[in-house]
Amino acid sequence: MSNPFDLSGKVALITGGAQGIGAAIAAKVAEAGANVICADFTPMAAESTAAMDAAVAKTGGKWWYLQANLTEKGAPQKVIDQAVELAGKVDLLGNVAGTIRRAPFLEHSEADFDFVMQINLYAPMYLSQAFCRHVVGRNGTGKIINICSMLSYQGGILVPGYTASKHGIAGITKLIANEMGTKGINCNGIAPGYIATANTAPIRADAERNKAILDRIPAGRWGEPEDLAGTAVFLFAPASDYLNGTIVNVDGGWQAR
Repeated sequence: MSNPFDLSGKVALITGGAQGIGAAIAAKVAEAGANVICADFTPMAAESTAAMDAAVAKTGGKWWYLQANLTEKGAPQKVIDQAVELAGKVDLLGNVAGTIRRAPFLEHSEADFDFVMQINLYAPMYLSQAFCRHVVGRNGTGKIINICSMLSYQGGILVPGYTASKHGIAGITKLIANEMGTKGINCNGIAPGYIATANTAPIRADAERNKAILDRIPAGRWGEPEDLAGTAVFLFAPASDYLNGTIVNVDGGWQAR
């Protein structure tokens, strides 16, 4: 193993790859040598496009944008099929796309709960299933990364759907590892701490909550999407071949407090 973090020859499909955490992971995975498909409902942000272009320029690789609406019936299988059509295969799946709806428990609507569960839990579940069928069907090997959360462990407030989905994706991560490990497929999770993204903008704008959060983080700052990208490369790379069913906390020390 000359470079245990080399992803040359691999094809990675990253959902939510147009911006935020997904875009940061996609660019770093491309820098590690993989060809990358950024799947997202929204168009690529200009800075994300520039980052992908710069990444593949270093390695001579390729990248594609794939528009995907993960709430549509049959979307997971369709996304995998389209990715295979673009790149010939998929070796690595990053289930990064996610959403959040905030409301007090007594006011949280069924529509909001269902929408969050669809994006955060059902889509990763069925994308992983379609991906595993593809990998097993070609007698290959593969790796899956699911994005968990600090709310995979805690209840939080104002986010019933998000909390339920993130507890669920932590369990599905372990289930996939249990069933697919003997078939050459590893599945692990990343649990981000408090990361500065569009989803957390309302919390950062609340001075009292923002201070309470920062006071608990030993690193003394909110995380940035790029803080998660190196962990993603590690979990996709040969360096982590014996890591399976694990959730890695990337939280600046939040859980240690």
